[in-house]
Amino acid sequence: MNDCSTIATGSQEGTGVSKDTAGVVMLSAAGRRVGLLRCLQQSLENLGHADLQVLATDITRQSASMHVAVRYAIVPAYSDPDCLKHLLKLCEQNRVRLIIPTIDPDLPFYAKHHQAFRDVGTQIMVSSPDTIDICNNKNKTHAWLVKHGFPVPKQISASALTENSSQWVYPLFAKPAGGSSSVGIQTVHSLAELKLLAGDQDYIVQEIARGLEYTVDVYVDKVGRCRCAVPRLRLETRGGEVVKGMTVRNPLIEETACRIAETLPGAWGVMNIQMFYDQASQHLAVIEINARFGGGYPLTHAAGAPMTRWVLEELTGRELTARNDQWIDGLVMLRYDDAVYVSREEADVDLVKLAKAKQGTK
Repeated sequence: MNDCSTIATGSQEGTGVSKDTAGVVMLSAAGRRVGLLRCLQQSLENLGHADLQVLATDITRQSASMHVAVRYAIVPAYSDPDCLKHLLKLCEQNRVRLIIPTIDPDLPFYAKHHQAFRDVGTQIMVSSPDTIDICNNKNKTHAWLVKHGFPVPKQISASALTENSSQWVYPLFAKPAGGSSSVGIQTVHSLAELKLLAGDQDYIVQEIARGLEYTVDVYVDKVGRCRCAVPRLRLETRGGEVVKGMTVRNPLIEETACRIAETLPGAWGVMNIQMFYDQASQHLAVIEINARFGGGYPLTHAAGAPMTRWVLEELTGRELTARNDQWIDGLVMLRYDDAVYVSREEADVDLVKLAKAKQGTK
C-alpha cells in the first residue's frame, strides 16, 4: 500500500507531472490497459491535441500502463479517507481535463464526487449514480432489465435456490452479485456444489443462456443518444477478458444495446453490454451492463469506431463524428501476451517486504 500522505509522480523521461502541463487526460486505475492507453494516445494525435497528454494513475508502480504512459502518478486507494482530497489536488495542479475510469469499483466514487471534480475543471466519463448503482450489482441489473422489458435469462439468488430448487435444472451459472472481471464465476452442477461455492457470499444463479456470447460496445452522447453499437463475438476468454473476438453486424443486437443505453438514467460515454444471441431462434438474453470501457475495446477501435476520439470531441466542444455505419464487420482480434520491462526501483519491488508479506508479518 502506498503512503497516502503524498502522491508520487513521475514519467518515463523522469520529468514528472508538472504544473506547466497544458492539460492531461487521466486514465484511472490504468493497470494492464495498455491497449486502451494507446487508443487514447492515437485519438489525441489524430485530433491534433499536442497540448493534451495521457496521465496513467494507479495505487502501485507495478502497473504496465503506468510505464508505457508518458506521465504517471501513484495515488491512494479509493478506500483511503484522504483519497478525494489528493485526487482533486492532482487534477487542479496538472490541469486534468478528463478522467476515464477503467474498473467497476472506481465508478461509484467518481459518480458520487462528480461535481467536486467539475469545480476544479475536470470532467469524468462517468454515468449518473443511479446508472452506476444499476450496473454494479447483478441483482439490480437483472431487476432493471426485467422492469423495462428487456430479454434476460431466468435468475434467482443462491439462498433462494437452496430453499426451493424444484423448478431449476442443472447445470447453472453462478456469479457474485457485485462481482467484476468474471471473478468468482462458475458453472455448478448440483445443489451441493452451489452451497459449497456460495458459502456466506451473495451469489446469484442464472440458467445457462442459449447461443453465442457477445459484448456490445456502445457510445452514448451527452444528451443520452446512443450513437454507435459494435457487437463483439467472444471467441475465447481468459480470466474473464476476451483474448479472441470478432466484430459482427447484427441489427437486433445493436438495436437492443442502444435501447438499453438510452433507457438507463443518465448514461454517458462508453459502455459495454453483454448478451447471448441464439441465431436459430433469434433469442436474446442480456446478462450484464458495464458502465465503462470493456477489456476488448481495442477491437472496436481498430474496426473503425474510435470511441476514445468521440469522448475527446465532446470534451473539447468539437463536432461529434460518432457514426454506426463505418465500422468493419468481421474483423477478428487475436490478442497475445506482451511485457513491459523496468527496474525493481521503478516497479517499487522490495524483497524484504515481499518476504514479510509471505510470512504474514507486518
